[in-house]
Amino acid sequence: MINRRKFIKSSLRAGLTGYLGFQTIEALGVEGEDQQVPSQSSGNQPDIIFLMSDQQRWDALGVLNPNIHTPNLDRLAKNGVVFNQAVCQSPSCVPSRNSMMFGLYPSQLRVFGNGSQSIDDSQMPCQPLPALLRKAGYQTAGFGKTHWGRTFEPKSTRGFDVRVVGAKEVGLEKGARYQDDENPQGLSVYRKEVADYGPGEEGVAGYVGCTSQVPERDHRDGYVAEKCLEFLETGVDPNRPLFLYLSFLKPHAGLNVPKQFEDLYDINTFPDTEQPPWGQEPDTHLAYSDIGSDSLGPRYQTWLTAWSGMTPLERRRTTLRYYANCSWLDHYFGQVMDKLENLGRLKNSLIIYTSDHGEMLGERNFRFSKYCLYDSSVRVPLILSGSAVPENLHGTVDERPAELVDLYPTIAREAEVSMELKPPGLNLLDDQKHIGSFSEYHDSGAPAYMWRTKKWKLILFLTKPLDAAKLSPDEVKGELYNLETDPHEWENLYNNHEFSDIREKLKTGLLMHLACTWSSLTNINQRSS
Repeated sequence: MINRRKFIKSSLRAGLTGYLGFQTIEALGVEGEDQQVPSQSSGNQPDIIFLMSDQQRWDALGVLNPNIHTPNLDRLAKNGVVFNQAVCQSPSCVPSRNSMMFGLYPSQLRVFGNGSQSIDDSQMPCQPLPALLRKAGYQTAGFGKTHWGRTFEPKSTRGFDVRVVGAKEVGLEKGARYQDDENPQGLSVYRKEVADYGPGEEGVAGYVGCTSQVPERDHRDGYVAEKCLEFLETGVDPNRPLFLYLSFLKPHAGLNVPKQFEDLYDINTFPDTEQPPWGQEPDTHLAYSDIGSDSLGPRYQTWLTAWSGMTPLERRRTTLRYYANCSWLDHYFGQVMDKLENLGRLKNSLIIYTSDHGEMLGERNFRFSKYCLYDSSVRVPLILSGSAVPENLHGTVDERPAELVDLYPTIAREAEVSMELKPPGLNLLDDQKHIGSFSEYHDSGAPAYMWRTKKWKLILFLTKPLDAAKLSPDEVKGELYNLETDPHEWENLYNNHEFSDIREKLKTGLLMHLACTWSSLTNINQRSS
């Protein structure tokens, strides 16, 4: 019987195109870390299925919100565990996704916002998840958005054997496949429908949305789903465990949704979004973000003007289409899970579902998108499912503090692979527990830090960007919320003397967390230098 390790080596050297024309990155001649030969698999590692959406609220799951139809994700929850206190590490795509993929906090990675410079391949502090798993013997197949951000040099696929990104505007990776090349006519039809949706499709028209007239396969997510299903049909290597990464662009606006998913909902059953008792954002990190950012403040004013003039029915239409987007992705997730089950790839598996951050969806006086540290933006849906999850946990809800950086050590442990650095996250399938959860926000230029427990949230922030701040105590402000009695985070208790002991205890927790996090930077800097 041929030695599997020798077979893999010889296949890579020969540049085999593999299965269904899905060329490996090696066959395309891409240089760099992706050309490392995979290590021998132990034979016991579970297939790891990583499902991800973009900008999906933590409560946009049927198991947590009966107004939403997500039967396939609900099925995962019933055969796994829901972490209902999970948060992202930054309410912004690029830092959140880099943090998750490297298992480190945005400040440790020096990736602070969507517009900031990101990490070149030569400066990666450790192996990102696909490279880590490929080294452990996994076949690594990535479909959809990673959003590594802007780099000085074109990025590699960072460990993916098979890579389909989608549209080129999502990010260029050497050797990846794109809808621009394979279905340019369909992509052109899609772009015509969203032409007036604004930057990131998050303008007023993008959140108003429409009943899409574009065929599903011509949507960017439709293309990615189709290529993923094609790969599963004949592209899976039967001799290696599988790491399948499937990451969609929605429910992020624009809200142009196929009719069949809009028809799942009755707009008359939707309540209006509750609004705060005050008209202008009070003395919060969000108020200073609006002032400090040249783009965020003006964009909010356009939303405020538009939604203030709408009827309640018109406003509810946006919520309906956002939920319909969630149902549309759930449909694709179901197709992929059914295919994996038919292949026998779920018998020994760890299945993960999450999103990179949430969506304000008209809260706090008609505010949309993310870019703040309130729960609607910073909390994320998180499900662990599959045979790797102990059966006694199936159908349960875990209320421990959880973070997206926890996924890196959780996956590494299940894949039986050692990590180069000691990550700040914890294995979610162990009994360890964070004291609180952490998130950071830098997009306005003035840093803000969150420390959160199930009951309390503390936010500390500067009122000026770092390059303009004198770092005096007067420029440091705070917010304190009782999440049990004030889930909307409308009543800031930071300066209320009745809660000073709680405020100081949370400050100590945040301070110690930052101290421990930054003390670990020495090893990280040595690795990346």
